[in-house]
Amino acid sequence: QVQLVESGGGSVQPGGSLRLSCAASGSNLRINEMNWYRQAPGKERELVAIITSSGRTNYADAVKGRFTISRDNAKNTMYLQMNSLKPEDTAVYYCNVDIWPPRSYWGQGIQVTVSS
Repeated sequence: QVQLVESGGGSVQPGGSLRLSCAASGSNLRINEMNWYRQAPGKERELVAIITSSGRTNYADAVKGRFTISRDNAKNTMYLQMNSLKPEDTAVYYCNVDIWPPRSYWGQGIQVTVSS
């Protein structure tokens, strides 16, 4: 069993920054890909950023140049540094972890609100 604990959400004004964390815990974890998703009210969940076990990253076009995904493999923790936040970034952000043997786990979600 894998548990994911997200932290770092909250409210911020447009142009501000937040840093999300997602800590994974479990026995003999072999984590492959780690991802951030988000879901805004009335919209489908969308992929925000991906980071592979080797550190390769990919981003949704809407966040490129503003968000940075990273991970600390020793701590089984993933981060999302969000800069130049916009109101349209308002959503519940979810971390998602793919482990070996192949199985996917989701965090409980954390609210990010960007508003003046």
